[in-house]
Amino acid sequence: MVGVTEKRKETLRLKRLCHIEQEVRAQGFETIAGIDEAGRGPLAGPVVAAACILPEGYILRGIDDSKKLTEQERLRLYRELIENKGVDSGVGVVEAAEIDRLNIHNATLEAMQRAVSRLRVQPSFLLVDGVHIPPGDIPAAPVVGGDREVQAIAAASIFAKVTRDHIMEGYHELYPEYGFKDHKGYGTKQHLEAIDSKGPTPIHRMSFGRLKGE
Repeated sequence: MVGVTEKRKETLRLKRLCHIEQEVRAQGFETIAGIDEAGRGPLAGPVVAAACILPEGYILRGIDDSKKLTEQERLRLYRELIENKGVDSGVGVVEAAEIDRLNIHNATLEAMQRAVSRLRVQPSFLLVDGVHIPPGDIPAAPVVGGDREVQAIAAASIFAKVTRDHIMEGYHELYPEYGFKDHKGYGTKQHLEAIDSKGPTPIHRMSFGRLKGE
């Protein structure tokens, strides 16, 4: 009985994740992209945004905000998404030097624009996690906590997180002494101690935190 109850809860959660998309479709918008980002807060590495269009009626069991998933769960869902030919996704990357030039807010919006431009099909409507939407001519709406409320945004959050993690693991090969594979550029004790002893790398954001003015 407990298993049945949990399965029903999951079914209801997944249906709720599709509700906002269904409301937008009812207004006449057929191609809806969810957008989310990863990496606003780290001291190093890029900010990455993803845009994702899911087929109408598609439901992916287990999908959720990428931050609530384990690495194994994220990778499983990521593989299921990319292997589905009906799923359209695009990723936009803005590296550290550009973040310093634009500031993190504008860099995030730029990454979102790049992600949308890399979709195979131009969407007719955007649902964007948070309170800000990227500039452009496509109708859009912000959704606070969207990665927990909209399936397409949750999918985008997985694309963005997995992509950024892979990028930071690649940077670990270049700068192994900084431990990027472990903390992905966030300001952990290990990372801060490495900056103090070795100085910043070209992928550090010089406009962030203690790096300002160095």
